[in-house]
Amino acid sequence: MNILAFDTSSKALSVALFADETLLGEITINVKKNHSISLMPSIDYLVATCDLTPKDLDRIVVAQGPGSYTGLRVAVATAKTLAYALKIDLVGVSSLAALTDVAFDGLVVPVMDARRNNVYVGFYENGQSISPDRHASFESVLEEVKGREKVIFVGEVASFTQQIEEVMPHALIQETLPSAKLLVELGRNKDAEDVDAFLPNYLKRVEAEENWLKNNEATGQADYIKRV
Repeated sequence: MNILAFDTSSKALSVALFADETLLGEITINVKKNHSISLMPSIDYLVATCDLTPKDLDRIVVAQGPGSYTGLRVAVATAKTLAYALKIDLVGVSSLAALTDVAFDGLVVPVMDARRNNVYVGFYENGQSISPDRHASFESVLEEVKGREKVIFVGEVASFTQQIEEVMPHALIQETLPSAKLLVELGRNKDAEDVDAFLPNYLKRVEAEENWLKNNEATGQADYIKRV
C-alpha cells in the first residue's frame, strides 16, 4: 500500500510517502510560506522522485486539525480532491498527534500557540491520546498536569517555556515540528473517512465568527438561521 501524508496546520509543511511500512521520502519545510502554493509542488516532487505516479497511491493521510485555519483548509481541500479524483482512501489524524514524535516514558503534551496565552493541546501516553484535544488557556493546562512526575511539553513551546519552568521546573521541554511520517503510522490502519463529509477539526471558531455571535446572540434556531 502506497500512503501519502501531509500536514500544513502550522508554519511548517511536512509531506511523507510510504510503500507499505517503508519510508520512501519525507519533506519538511520550516519557513513561513504560502502552503496553498507550496503543498502540491512538494507532493509532485516527492511522488515523482520516488518513481511513482498519483495513480499508484492507495491512501491519503492528512493532519485534520487543530491549527491554522488557512493551513487546515489547504490541507483538507487538497486531501479531499486527491482522494476523490484518484478514488482512494482518505484518513484524518490529529495535528497535535503529529507533534509527538519523541521517545518519552511519561505524559507527552503537544501544544500549538493559539494566541493570547491560549493553546491547542493534547495529552498522550504510549502513543495514545488519553484526553480529547482541546482549546484552552495555558494556565489551565499547567494546573491540570502539574502533579505529574514525568511530563514533556512538545510542539510550539517557545512562547511558554518560562511559564513551564516556573510552575513545573522538573518538566522537559522540546520544540518539535509536525511529522508526516508519524501521520502515516497513526493513520495506516484507521477506517477510511467519507470524503464528502470530511471537514477540518478547528476546535475553535474564528475570531470574526465569535464576535458576530456575541453581537448577534440568537434567541432561537429559526431566528438565528433567518438572520444568517
